[in-house]
Amino acid sequence: MSEAVLSLTNVEASYGPVKAIRGVSFSIPSGRIVTVLGANGAGKTTVLRTISGVLEPTRGEIRYCGETTSGVKPEQLVRRGIAHVPEGREIFPLLSVRENLMMGAYTRSDRDEVAHDLEAVQGYFPVLRVRSAQPGGLLSGGEQQMLAIGRAMMSAPRLLLLDEPSLGLAPKLVQEIFAIVRRVNQERGTTVLLVEQNARLALQLAEYGYVLEVGRIVLEDRCERLREKDDVREFYLGMRRSGLRGPQRWKRRKTWR
Repeated sequence: MSEAVLSLTNVEASYGPVKAIRGVSFSIPSGRIVTVLGANGAGKTTVLRTISGVLEPTRGEIRYCGETTSGVKPEQLVRRGIAHVPEGREIFPLLSVRENLMMGAYTRSDRDEVAHDLEAVQGYFPVLRVRSAQPGGLLSGGEQQMLAIGRAMMSAPRLLLLDEPSLGLAPKLVQEIFAIVRRVNQERGTTVLLVEQNARLALQLAEYGYVLEVGRIVLEDRCERLREKDDVREFYLGMRRSGLRGPQRWKRRKTWR
């Protein structure tokens, strides 16, 4: 197994008195695509917000490339190589597409490499080159999602966090975006942690998956095995069978290899 680029150990995080994740532990080997599945409100977005430093954990430890992230500000984590594409994209609507992309490189001073990465991003997403001078807010939903991912790539991340990239998009466009994410992983070696409502596509894209329920990881396995588990097939893939256990009955397994 590759060296872990990210590891969480007994991490908890809260919004005021509401505990959103409880004792979450997992690790991601370098260069892999990993997905986190779960119903709305399970804590998936909170996991990403805690990793990227937007939310401070109340307990436990997060280590990135072997070093703790405790007390490290989000912008410092970006400099270290963590890029977070949030749910809802959060592009800058009044800035041009090119200006949005360059905002992703605001922590960098290597101008030649930035120019090279801008060309690479526009190669992955040709529409961003075509609409380079257009305000980001005038792009379609799918184009804005491409812009959000491209902006994150401009920070030259080692770890890319994607929160619901398929949300609100047509199936054909989702397939296109997922194919590009796979290319980025394969060609650039970028590690990807994907939170996704489309479990079918997530399990096709990722190598390994975790199932989160009420803030806890209740199941983990290689994605081809998760696709064959009855509870996953029923609750996330829509393949109903009688006499199945509820997801709260899952027993967590650790099978990275």
